[in-house]
Amino acid sequence: MAETQPCNGDHMAEDHPKQAAAGAEDAAMDTEAGAGEGRGAAAVAGLLRGFLAVQQRRAEAYSTLRRGFSEYMANGGELAYQQLCGNITAEFNDCSKQVLEVISLLSMPDFCRSDLADLLKGVQAHEKEKLHLTAKIQVLKKAGRPSERLVNHADCRSRSVTQHVCVHVKEITEAAGTEDAEADAEYDAALKEAIQGVQEAVTSINEHMEEVRYEIDALEAETAGSRLTEVEEAFPATLSIK
Repeated sequence: MAETQPCNGDHMAEDHPKQAAAGAEDAAMDTEAGAGEGRGAAAVAGLLRGFLAVQQRRAEAYSTLRRGFSEYMANGGELAYQQLCGNITAEFNDCSKQVLEVISLLSMPDFCRSDLADLLKGVQAHEKEKLHLTAKIQVLKKAGRPSERLVNHADCRSRSVTQHVCVHVKEITEAAGTEDAEADAEYDAALKEAIQGVQEAVTSINEHMEEVRYEIDALEAETAGSRLTEVEEAFPATLSIK
């Protein structure tokens, strides 16, 4: 699932460890070795922990993007901002790729956890929507409210300083005022809708993350119980209570 690109630029964070992929490889090796139910649960838990690590990377990328956008709005610097957007886009795409790898592994017969795969697919869908709306918010804020946008004199006619003919000068009429108010209202509504959409996506993602953490706890409890059973079977006399 390709992430929506907030703006153009180059790649970012090539030095990040491929945590989800590494966890997936370890999990697959455990299963192929015939590790048993306890280790099978541990392998699935490892995959889910790898997914949580990817989500942490996403959170850090959003923080970097917010800081960069705030600095751009305050001080300008279009080139630096575009470079930042490109870096963040590459990071999000890499995160998405790793989550899709985890989803693929969970769907394989070795694990047969389509329920968990569907859970992660839900996170992916909400992350895509969140990124799309975040980009929309930034575009709107960059443009500004129609009535407050700076005048650009590039298209004005100017034979001399005293004979400048500004194409932006227009008669202030009731109709023009109504038009500006309607444009501002549409802008405000679009911005509000995008912000609300991001909030809803974040809420849904957090709910899915809680389910993932619950599954990890259950799987690790299963692993611990399996290991205790193995010890009891290996040393029955030693562990028996007199």
